[in-house]
Amino acid sequence: MTDILLIEDDERLGALVAHYLGKHGYRVAVEADGARAVQAILERAPALVLLDISLPGQDGFEICRAVRARYAGIICMLTARTDDIDQVLGLELGADDYITKPIEPRVLLARLRAHLRRDS
Repeated sequence: MTDILLIEDDERLGALVAHYLGKHGYRVAVEADGARAVQAILERAPALVLLDISLPGQDGFEICRAVRARYAGIICMLTARTDDIDQVLGLELGADDYITKPIEPRVLLARLRAHLRRDS
């Protein structure tokens, strides 16, 4: 079973995404606090990280920057921030994808599967 770490402070959204991905064969852990995210990523070493940008404690850009050199897995930013500058920054900091909310669950699943296929 493939491990995914979802870093999302919206408890309802985190539960929905985790449940949906879990129904499709993924083991999903959720971390809501940006301040604990770097440690969670490095300790768990999931195949894929879904990373929100607007988090308490530390934002997703800082988290991506902090882990990219030590984490070889896939990082997909999943955020409501749609500004081109944010997208460019996220990708230049090492994210593999930048996915904007809202997104249809089937589309999110297809994108994650595509990343995981390429990485295996």
